[in-house]
Amino acid sequence: MDRQPEQNMTGREAGLTRRKVLRYALSGLGIAAGAGAAAMYLKRAADPVAADVLEVFRNDAPTGQLWEDWKRRGWVAPVRYYLKLGRNVQCKTCPHECILSPGDRGRCRNRVNVDGTLYTLAYGNPCAYNLDPIEKKPLYHFLPGTRIFSLSTTGCAFRCLNCQNWDTSQRKPEELKDPRGQDVRASVQILRRIFSGEGELGERMSMFPEDVVAIAEELRSPSIACTYTEPTAYFEYALDIARAARARRLRNVWVTCGYTASRPLEELCQYLDAANVDLKSFSEQTYRKLNQGKLQPILDTLRTMKRLGVWVEVSYLVVPTYADDMDGIRRMCRWIMDNMGPDHPLHFLRFHPAHRLTQLPPTPLETMQEARQIAIQTGLRYVYLGNVRQVAGCDTTVCPGCGAKVIEREIWIVRENRLKDGRCGSCGTRIAGVWA
Repeated sequence: MDRQPEQNMTGREAGLTRRKVLRYALSGLGIAAGAGAAAMYLKRAADPVAADVLEVFRNDAPTGQLWEDWKRRGWVAPVRYYLKLGRNVQCKTCPHECILSPGDRGRCRNRVNVDGTLYTLAYGNPCAYNLDPIEKKPLYHFLPGTRIFSLSTTGCAFRCLNCQNWDTSQRKPEELKDPRGQDVRASVQILRRIFSGEGELGERMSMFPEDVVAIAEELRSPSIACTYTEPTAYFEYALDIARAARARRLRNVWVTCGYTASRPLEELCQYLDAANVDLKSFSEQTYRKLNQGKLQPILDTLRTMKRLGVWVEVSYLVVPTYADDMDGIRRMCRWIMDNMGPDHPLHFLRFHPAHRLTQLPPTPLETMQEARQIAIQTGLRYVYLGNVRQVAGCDTTVCPGCGAKVIEREIWIVRENRLKDGRCGSCGTRIAGVWA
């Protein structure tokens, strides 16, 4: 079902002429700081790819009793990375760098300017959680066959036309959580009650970082995933979860679009063990049309994670007419080879109609197989097809040394694992990944 148009405005719709932009940037600032901010703002406004950064939700922060209830529940936290511009603020968590006046809400829907301070509303209040196979992320070379406790809040910096989780990623926290009434603290017992049908508990439930870790331990999950929506949109919560998990020797995983600014990303990588980064295309124009974002920050994220020792696997959703250009796929594979090396897995995922692209057909199998063949010919050693059941062996890990099947999977289930201490059981070739 199609959604109603969003009630946010571009700079043009808001009537932001150059003079108005200058006046907006100068409001509440000293002259020197204001002039610099205005110059930056005008530069970004003139960039057609970055034009969408002007979209924020004006005068949409919670007020009155709702704001007080949100604070009482502990679901409010100061944003870690932002710049004060008088009473205005500029978020520095993702490359959109939203500038918010008091009462405004950021593009991710989770950040609000209240009296000149930037707060996140997505802390300790996840809207989705489950115990998943690690292969579902997808991560094929990271603790195969294990389960991972997975969770998310609302919100995302992107507006992907094909989003399969749009009912949470494109929602505000207060649309899915209710701070009124008695507090409910998360536990395995509470989660079982929610899964059995007591949905109102989920609307009121808090799950703070220490709760997340305790649940993962009780479920005997060796790792925790921030997934489903976009972890950057709830960065403070995700970072505190990662710190608490590392203290208990649990592994941390992000499933992310990669749209994170460099400083918060570098701090996160101190605690991050693995990530699946969704590289949505290899075209700035496609990123703008399909996702309302930019490509370069995602490439920067991949380089940073590689440099800081995070195990990275890349996903690429082959969306017909948007991301099925074979020349673009070939350039992407060459970029991965040159910047990441041949050993980081690449997952080509088959598109199925969703959200605002229900008029498109599923990706043809021939297209999926051609993309995979290009990646293999480029030199990538571990190339998989996802959302495809008709192609035999498309999710099997093959030894690059002797061609033996070392891990055989069926959808998200590991059927055979012939690795021995991270090496091929037949020839002893080391298989890249995190196995123990």
